[in-house]
Amino acid sequence: GFAGDFLELSHTAPTYAAVLSVATIATEEAYDLVDRPALYSWLLEMKDEELKAFHVQKDGEVDTRGLYTVLAVASITNMLTPELIEGVAEFVGLCQTGEGGVGGEPGNEAHGGYAFCALAALHILNRFDTIDLDAFTHWIVSRQMRAEGGFQGRTNKLVDSCYSFWQGAIPALLHLIPGYDATNLINFDPNDIDSVEVELNSGPYEIVNVGQDIFYDENGSLLSDQLRLQQYILVCCQFIEGGLRDKPSKHRDQYHTCYSLSGLSVSQHYGLMKGLPNEYFPLVWGDKKNLLERTDPVYNVEVVKLKKTMEYFRQDKFASNHNELVGQFQNRK
Repeated sequence: GFAGDFLELSHTAPTYAAVLSVATIATEEAYDLVDRPALYSWLLEMKDEELKAFHVQKDGEVDTRGLYTVLAVASITNMLTPELIEGVAEFVGLCQTGEGGVGGEPGNEAHGGYAFCALAALHILNRFDTIDLDAFTHWIVSRQMRAEGGFQGRTNKLVDSCYSFWQGAIPALLHLIPGYDATNLINFDPNDIDSVEVELNSGPYEIVNVGQDIFYDENGSLLSDQLRLQQYILVCCQFIEGGLRDKPSKHRDQYHTCYSLSGLSVSQHYGLMKGLPNEYFPLVWGDKKNLLERTDPVYNVEVVKLKKTMEYFRQDKFASNHNELVGQFQNRK
């Protein structure tokens, strides 16, 4: 595994960040930094045999964050073995709360970051039978604040731009579940929401303000107000000197810059108007220069680079089953 700094313990979060960084660099030199047999052996060591989820580090906590980061790393590097994923989806189900969201551990309060980790993990596993998706949907649609347009992380908390991704990506993940349609769960009256001026321009990358009528477009739109979220990010959270912040009055930092932009990309590229077959029109508030590259909402990596990375690690020269990976690591001793 990877650590956050020199002389620190390996941890699933820095390991996740390191592998995503490798995928973003997307060169063979970067890919070769990942010692797959050693990494797989460490991921197995992090698995809690009783809970079937993962410690974030040696003797560390077991939660949905650790679970998601392990699955993301293993799936990108082609090491998602049956031995690694056994019982994982069931642990996610134990973490769903009475509110409908998901907490870090069984009995914890529902929280945006952990909720994202839970649903993204279920996407990686292609298992959606261990949580109540309808209850989950009711919870997430209540997390976007009407006044600000941004998302809160928990009930009765303030808006925070980092949840533009942690919460804002969840409607995209729901939209991508095969056969799941949650639009009938929401009591939606367009008269309850202030209208947004409509301005349609021809051609992709030039759709600006499409208005609330896109909310339930027959081609499928996200269960969130994508334009209002973009407005919050671009108008309220940008620093003139560069970078983004949690909210007005706060200072800019790298973390909020990263996840504000991550949420902005998802809000522009998913659940939107479709054009010709296999084409779609991104939804962009303001100038078309605001359009970002399309990222994958499960992994938060640019789609093209994620595909390239996954294809690289799926070459025949790389071991991908449990016995081969363990054997390669043990043979070094």
